Amino acid sequence: MDIEILALKFYDYSSYIRGFSKGTIARYKCCINYYMRIAKVTQVEQITEKNVCEFFLYGRTERHWRSNSFITFQMSHSVFFQWCVKNGYMEKDLTKDIELPKVEKRLPPKLTKQDALKLLEVVYNYPYDYKFLRFRNHAIFAMFLFAGLRKNELLHLRCMDVDIENLSIFVRLGKGNKDRVVPMSYTLAQTLKRYALDRKRLNKTCSEFFTSLNRNSGYTDSGLKRLVIQMCKASRLKFTIHKLRHTFATLMLEGGVDIYSLSKMMGHSDIKTTTIYLSASAELLRDLVG
Repeated sequence: MDIEILALKFYDYSSYIRGFSKGTIARYKCCINYYMRIAKVTQVEQITEKNVCEFFLYGRTERHWRSNSFITFQMSHSVFFQWCVKNGYMEKDLTKDIELPKVEKRLPPKLTKQDALKLLEVVYNYPYDYKFLRFRNHAIFAMFLFAGLRKNELLHLRCMDVDIENLSIFVRLGKGNKDRVVPMSYTLAQTLKRYALDRKRLNKTCSEFFTSLNRNSGYTDSGLKRLVIQMCKASRLKFTIHKLRHTFATLMLEGGVDIYSLSKMMGHSDIKTTTIYLSASAELLRDLVG
């Protein structure tokens, strides 16, 4: 049986039956295609315990996979192989006996409170050609720093999801296809209100909350990437969108938010994921020691 044909059935099953996100499906495709290329296999009958083990050894020794990358490949292949076993295409999951490396406990990178405020100041005071860009871009970075949204969550926000009057943000189908409500601070509310008024002035009627300047449509992924690069240069701060999310989490803890509430705001399925921010906050640790 051709692996590519079989994989297409697996992707459809994962998407339409299991309801996995596009990002998860893309990860499955990347992992399976990479194995086929490195192991030089095209048929299911060519998949053996030997070439599977050699593939993971190659990744660890030649490609220098970190522990998280190794585990991602193992989990992705395991899900595919288990589906093959269930449907009678394979006899067993050949990744089941692979020993997983210990995950490195790295602290999440973040900006200091001073750098976060500096970034917002630079974004607002940047010499834009249009007033709309000033208000929109400032609102975008305020969303990352004051609400901790992920990139896709921000880009998919609809106007009806942002309730400035009641100080709440409804995140629709975030990571893991979970809805959640994130509280909005008064500072963020003022920033979003200023942007919303200018958005209305330009007659932007599309359903997406954040829009492009020249089109009546949602702000794009590529546009956001360019904006981040632009502001990294302007502020002389090295950051990513995910680093801003880490900054939000750490500042929330330092501000007195409990770990359970933060876990809900971040959209974590397991509170253990949130506890890493306890270690990342030097300010909080000093308070506990003092």
